[in-house]
Amino acid sequence: MKKIGYQLFKTWIKAALYLYYGKIEIHGLESVPKNGPVIFLPNHQNALLDVLLIAVDCNRKPYFLTRSDVFKGKFLKTIFDFFQMIPIYRIRDGRESLKNNQAVFDICAELLMNNEAILMFPEANHNVKRRVRNLSKGFTRILFNALDSKEDLDVQIVPIGINYRDSVSFPDKVALYFGKPIQTRALYDSAELRTSIEAIKEIVSTRLKSLTTHIADEVNYEKISRELDALEVDYLNPMSVNKTIAQLSEGDLEFHKTKKEGIGSKLVGGLFMLLNLPMMLIWRFFIKPKVWEPEFTGTLRFTFALLAYPFYYLILFVVLALTISLTSALVTILFLFLFNWMYVWHN
Repeated sequence: MKKIGYQLFKTWIKAALYLYYGKIEIHGLESVPKNGPVIFLPNHQNALLDVLLIAVDCNRKPYFLTRSDVFKGKFLKTIFDFFQMIPIYRIRDGRESLKNNQAVFDICAELLMNNEAILMFPEANHNVKRRVRNLSKGFTRILFNALDSKEDLDVQIVPIGINYRDSVSFPDKVALYFGKPIQTRALYDSAELRTSIEAIKEIVSTRLKSLTTHIADEVNYEKISRELDALEVDYLNPMSVNKTIAQLSEGDLEFHKTKKEGIGSKLVGGLFMLLNLPMMLIWRFFIKPKVWEPEFTGTLRFTFALLAYPFYYLILFVVLALTISLTSALVTILFLFLFNWMYVWHN
């Protein structure tokens, strides 16, 4: 029953994600091992949406390492267990709580020995900036603990580049790039632990930087970012964007002004706002002001749309059916649904 419930929920979320983004590009999925122990290591820009996008399209059923402070109350613990979420403790949770991590590492080792998949974020934090941050050694501790638990175990690491057109704005587009698996057994030497940690971190970091847009220059980050926007680069193609960044750094490209939005696009955008005005007002004045970090903007907007739009369509349908006719209500709701989907898909 749990398996059926999980699959139904996954299908619902996947459909909602494709409606929300209009377009989700998936590259390199054929590289993901269909069997055997795997650790997925993506970059992290967009809070929960990063997890959902990978979970619905990775061809595995991964367990998720999640910050421990959200595991409060029996009800939430039950929900998180259903979605295969495992708490991980951080220094900010209190130094004393860190001792609980060994039990977490042992759970992960057992999962990997049972050929399961685990998803965790090696940067250990999220940020909307288009760059791969320094990697934490946390994932190597989990990996090495598993390798120590079974001599013939060879865990494969799959780096994932998540690329948003603009993770804060709407409508948005996203592209996922699954990298080729990294065999870890040959890279691990228990007698040279520090060397093994640094070697694996370097390989993963390099792979991630090739799978997503990486602006390495922190000092000139904002300037380079504005120039990329002005050049209207395709952020869904990080390989091309990274080449452009290299040319910008060498001074080979000139700065261009961004093209202004055409009158047709403005009219369609205005119509979208008008047709969805109640939802826009609720988001603008009640939900958006409560976003505590930019990285959570997309997650909260998606969650709001996921939960509120079915009621919006239902209320419109009932009102129109009672005041006009059932046929008119059906046609109107179908038109609104298709218009919204086409607007998101096209923009």
